[in-house]
This record gives sequence, C-alpha cells and structure tokens, in this order.
Amino acid sequence: MTVITTFKEKKREKQIKYEKSVLREISIKALKEKVQQFFGSSRFVSGLMMNSGIEEACYDVAIEAYLLGANYSRFGFYGESVDQVLIRCEKEQKHFVDTLYNFFLYWGHGSEAIMSESLYYMCEQYVNSWWSEGFNKGQRRHKLRLH
Repeated sequence: MTVITTFKEKKREKQIKYEKSVLREISIKALKEKVQQFFGSSRFVSGLMMNSGIEEACYDVAIEAYLLGANYSRFGFYGESVDQVLIRCEKEQKHFVDTLYNFFLYWGHGSEAIMSESLYYMCEQYVNSWWSEGFNKGQRRHKLRLH
C-alpha cells in the first residue's frame, strides 16, 4: 500500500523546508540591532520598548517580511526588477506595515498622536529593509541553487 498525499501537503512541506533553511541566516542579534536602529531614536517607541511584547512583535514582523522577500526573490532571479517584484507583493508588505503600526498605536495608549505619521514611515522603512534583505539572500540562494 502507498501513502496518498495531496499536492497541497507536499507544497506546504516544501515551503516549510525552504523557510527553515532561509531563517538559518538571520541571527537574533541582527533582529535586535535593526529594532534599535529603526526605533531606538524615537522617544515614543524607545519608551514602549521596555515592554518585551512590543520588541517580539517587531521580531515577528521582521521575520515575516524577510520570508516574504525570500519567497518573492525567485521572480527577481527569473528576470523581474526589484520594483516589479515590489509591486507583486505590495499588498502583503502593506499588511505587515499596518500590523506593526497598529500594534504601536495600541500599546501607546494615544500618546503618539503627534508622531503618528513619522511612526508609520519608521514602520514602513523597517519592513522594507527586512524585505529587501530577504530578497537579496533569496536571490543569492537561487543563484547558488540552494532553493
């Protein structure tokens, strides 16, 4: 008797295997440094960073953006420009930015009204930097045939 598997299960297993291999390239130190780099200078956010849950939320969004960039890097490998690939995943990327921004707003308890626009741009730059790092690492993996 043979085991019957569906293509969805196989695709999911392959995706998990790829994500695990890509995530080996990120260190917790790099995650912490990027959080400090992007949000450490802001008075509002640095005050919130005392709550470890907020820092973990930044890590979660960073990892998801990194994986998104790595997954979409195959389009760049096959000839699309970075801008074209960004347009492809614009919806998902905006979702990550909005998630992080709304998380900061929720935990800020309204004290961020003055800085809300600059906070959104900080979140956008943070997600974009992780996406492009994942994209570049993913392209390198495709070139080395490690996918």
